[in-house]
Amino acid sequence: MPRTRTTKKLAQRIDLNYFRKPGPMRRWRMWLSVAAIALAVAWIAWHAVRRNDDVYSAGKLSAAHAVFSNRCSACHVTAGGLFFVRKVSDHACLDCHDGPLHQASQMFTPSCASCHADHRGAIRLAEVSDASCTQCHANLETRGGFTHYVAHIESFSSDHPEFAVLRTGDGDPTTIRFNHALHMQANLTGPSGRVQLICGDCHRLASVGGAPTTAMQPATYAATCASCHTLQFDKRFAQQVPHDTPQRIHAFVVAEFAAYIAAHPAELRELRQPNRDLPRRPIAADYRLLTPPEWVAEHTSEAEDLLWRKTCKECHTLNCAPNQTQANATPPDLALTTLASLSAALPSVAPSNITQKYFPHAKFDHAQHQLVTCESCHAGARTSQQSSDILLPGIATCRQCHNQGPQAAEARCFECHTYHDPSLRKFSPGHESIDDLLSRLSRLPPASTSTIANASL
Repeated sequence: MPRTRTTKKLAQRIDLNYFRKPGPMRRWRMWLSVAAIALAVAWIAWHAVRRNDDVYSAGKLSAAHAVFSNRCSACHVTAGGLFFVRKVSDHACLDCHDGPLHQASQMFTPSCASCHADHRGAIRLAEVSDASCTQCHANLETRGGFTHYVAHIESFSSDHPEFAVLRTGDGDPTTIRFNHALHMQANLTGPSGRVQLICGDCHRLASVGGAPTTAMQPATYAATCASCHTLQFDKRFAQQVPHDTPQRIHAFVVAEFAAYIAAHPAELRELRQPNRDLPRRPIAADYRLLTPPEWVAEHTSEAEDLLWRKTCKECHTLNCAPNQTQANATPPDLALTTLASLSAALPSVAPSNITQKYFPHAKFDHAQHQLVTCESCHAGARTSQQSSDILLPGIATCRQCHNQGPQAAEARCFECHTYHDPSLRKFSPGHESIDDLLSRLSRLPPASTSTIANASL
């Protein structure tokens, strides 16, 4: 009789307690699991004995904080000698950084870590997202309920307003007279012949210790004008008057003439200038003899008349004293003008009012823009004839490069604006010795140490 095979009979052949019986593979798997856990605990314990917190790190620190790579407790909370992974508190940041307020009227102060998130590699912590700024500036409110700034800005490339210095329509407040178009002409007379000026002849980056900085230094007479515009006051002297106040110039001129006439007393006898009303009649030679004070007073008046009415007035706005016109009109042959009356007739020079910084609430780095020509941004320089013209580029010029395109330059808020007000920053005393710092640096990997060195340059 043939054997009948059914599923029930087949199922009865399966040992339902197979998983309770140890087998070679099960034993290896168990011991490997136990060994892995033991190794992990031993690895963590080994780091704990060496007081190295790398095992807890969520990633590489920024270049500025790389020195703390093996010392997590410098920022994160510890309790009873044990380390806990917790969000860094503002107190931990303020131990080293002052972090002054952005604006006294701000509605709230965000936490440090909400904007500056570390453990993302060798980044600059100042490179924050626009969302950190637009959480307030997209709908700006202040404690007083009124703001002097534009209340709705979401990005530079979309709704950022025109720069304030151009938006108001006001001219440059300087009283210095300067014609850009005239100075950009070809074949100007220079100290060594004909020259063609370029922007860099007058506009130069400021330097500290011989290294250029990000700021453009103001054009000054000594640095940019003196080589072409001299301050000669009399053909007897090679030296020039100082570029200073009228009082100092007057004292210099008087001293020079007094020293000269003391060394050349023969010049006290001068030929009187004849009256040319009757040109056909012969005029006999007529000499006059002056005293040294009279000679000095007369020639000082002539020299200062040239300085005030022509040389200085070429650039400066001069306000003459009430008796200035009368003093200059005194006939030279009378020589009655005293040094005291000349001093009283000195003009006053209007303050130059040269704008040191057109963007008081933003930063700009000329050194980073040297790839483009000056006229690419300052297009009106060759045609401007008034010193009141503001030759700054508008926001449309900046947006040509700084936008949201794939090949565009950085256009986030931090590129031009700083959250923390640097004028409110306070000195923060250190709390670590050089030996402790060098000891921790020696325990860092070579790559981290080079990152710190590069970040400090």
